[in-house]
Amino acid sequence: MGVTQHGRTHRLDLADPTLREWTCTVLHADPEQGIVLDRSAFYPGGGGQPPDHGVLLWQGVQTRIVGTRKGDDPYLIPAEGDPLPPAGTEVVGAVEDERRTRLMRTHSGLHVLCGVVFRDFGALVTGNSMEPGEARMDFNLPEVPADFKSRIEELVNAEVSADRSVAVRVLPRTEALALPDIIRTQSNLIPPDEQEVRIVDIVGLDVQADGGTHVASTAQIGKVQVVKVESKGRANRRVRVRLAD
Repeated sequence: MGVTQHGRTHRLDLADPTLREWTCTVLHADPEQGIVLDRSAFYPGGGGQPPDHGVLLWQGVQTRIVGTRKGDDPYLIPAEGDPLPPAGTEVVGAVEDERRTRLMRTHSGLHVLCGVVFRDFGALVTGNSMEPGEARMDFNLPEVPADFKSRIEELVNAEVSADRSVAVRVLPRTEALALPDIIRTQSNLIPPDEQEVRIVDIVGLDVQADGGTHVASTAQIGKVQVVKVESKGRANRRVRVRLAD
């Protein structure tokens, strides 16, 4: 199974993260399980990136999508009380643009942060989470200089201003794992049965396995503010960031 196929659903979001509207067919609809589409640009969540929101439009009816439940298929969660399109119905799917775009900018900003901290401090990621426009990333970093917060903000924004291209490619597992430092987390999170690995490359800064959605260049991230650096144990440091706009 390739990385753009999730169960019965073809993942349009990974093929083209700029896609916001498309036509598709409902394969399954259940008030408790959710809705399965044959083609979907809804990011289902994972790797710290939350799922998309949006709507399905069908026969003059609107079904709001407020999340995704992952399983053998990505099950779209309808808003409470909204009607479900029956299996076999052709629908138009639409992703909420502002939320997705801010999540893409935020996610790419975290990759810049990760690349800077790994390059300049040799630290691996121990955890992360994000919401639109704000995020946190934890690093295995026993010692930090007194000016770490200001230095990190300056270094991250220098890479944002450099307008580095963000390239995505898919490699066979063995070829991907042969790349140096491709795993930037303290533990390898790639499922053992995954035979293809999606690689996100911030050209000249950061190359790592990743399954999320990203902007096309670092300049699209915008200015990043380092809000706080916290100690979360003897060797763990949490860096909180937010987009300036």
